[in-house]
Amino acid sequence: MRRIALIVFAVLLVPQALAGDISGIWKHADEPGWIEISLDQGKGKGIVVRNDKFPERVGREILRELQADGSRDNVWQGQVYAEKLGKYKDAEISLNEPDLMQFKVKAGFISRTIDWVRVDALPASGDN
Repeated sequence: MRRIALIVFAVLLVPQALAGDISGIWKHADEPGWIEISLDQGKGKGIVVRNDKFPERVGREILRELQADGSRDNVWQGQVYAEKLGKYKDAEISLNEPDLMQFKVKAGFISRTIDWVRVDALPASGDN
């Protein structure tokens, strides 16, 4: 019985362990916007925690249904909110480096990749 419990435990944790550590605070590479990604039992979400350009977006769930891609290391699947479309779109999230995350979103024949950089904490107001 103990052996079965260990096997089940390992099967549940392997995809998350392979995916690297995606939780934390991330800054958009080109814009003054920050999100916090949190995980709970292998599933995650990303909430806007600061946006100097659009402060009304703070608190919005920008990333949902985040799960490790069990077949590829450092790759996650989820849905990201596409502001211009006003809806969530499927996204592939990659950690190509421990502190560089990329969202790749496809809409028809068009795809867009957005870079995010890990930060230790939110900067003070006015600092980018």
